[in-house]
Formats: sequence, C-alpha cells, structure tokens
Amino acid sequence: MKGIIGKKIGMTSVYGPEGKQIAVTIIEAEPNVVTQIKNQETDGYSALQLAVGDKKEKNSTKAAINHFAKASTSAKKIVKEFRDYSIEKNLGDTVTVDIFAEGESVDVVGTTKGKGFQGVVKRHGFAGVGEASHGQHDRSRAPGSVGGSSYPSRVFKGMRMAGRMGNDRVKMKGLKVVKIFADKNYILISGSVPGHIGSTVFIQK
Repeated sequence: MKGIIGKKIGMTSVYGPEGKQIAVTIIEAEPNVVTQIKNQETDGYSALQLAVGDKKEKNSTKAAINHFAKASTSAKKIVKEFRDYSIEKNLGDTVTVDIFAEGESVDVVGTTKGKGFQGVVKRHGFAGVGEASHGQHDRSRAPGSVGGSSYPSRVFKGMRMAGRMGNDRVKMKGLKVVKIFADKNYILISGSVPGHIGSTVFIQK
C-alpha cells in the first residue's frame, strides 16, 4: 500500500487528451511527515504513520509533543496509519503527491456530508403516495405500512425508515488520477469524492 492525507478543495473540470471534458475533484495534499514506523517485530504489524497540519503547542499534550519531536517536527492535527507501506521511508521523511502517477487508479476514503434526520423519500428514495385523491392529505412523503398487525406483531429488523443520514465513512474505489501539480501539492482525481469542502480525505492504493 501507499497513501497520503489530503484536504478536499472542491470540484472543477479538465480536458483529456481526446478533448473530452472530465469532472475532477481537487485534493490538496501537503507534504506528510513520517512520525512513526511500525514493524512486525515490535508492533506485530507493518505500518507507516503519517501526520499533517501544524497544531499549536499549547493545544497539544506533552505526550504528543514528545512523540512528534522524535521525528523532528512540530505537533500535528491529523495522524493516520497506512498498513504495509510499499515505499521505504525513514522517521522524519516527507511523503508528497509524487508517490502517485497520472493515470493511476486509487481509492479515496472520506466522511460524507451529514444530512441530519431525513425522511424515507430523501433517505431511501421512496416514491411517496403519488396521488392526492380518495380523501387523503399530507401523505405524499409518508413511509406507509411498516409491518403486519397480529402476525408477526413486530417490525422486521432492517426496515427502511426515517433516520439520521450521511456523516458516514465511505471509500470510493478505482478513481483515476487525472493530473498532478507537484508545485502546488494538488492532485486531481476523476469524479466525486465524499465529504464537504475542506474535509480530510485519505488517498491510497
């Protein structure tokens, strides 16, 4: 595996070599610092811990400050482990967008936009009643029946109902790296990526 921590900037479109317009998401991936190297002997598994985003020392614990000091860096806001990292790195080294190449296929992990408590029409795509005749009113977005009466005298598990929607961890697989701007730490990925503008995403392969 190889990966990097990034921040979603927004969406735009670029033109491919064939002249086709491609919708892309811009992700800013500032140089990630290697803050810990885990191996099979001491930790039971192999992983690389990356960190990004400076944090004020007064808002950090002494344990965190000392941990990052081992990598000769200041305290960081976001820390993420990548298992079985394929690129050899030493403590204090940086990981940049250069680890990816244009045309490469990657997975992007993010947290979707929170929608709050939503009804069945928005949350599950129910059609609603669909008509306003036969004396009914205010039923167009109602869930309808949720189960039997005397039998089975309960609501089955998994019944689609209204409830909290969004704010879920989602992995988008097989997205294509369209363009890389190494000087600006930008990586352009085809299609949409979960999360609001400014949210943290993890790009991995």
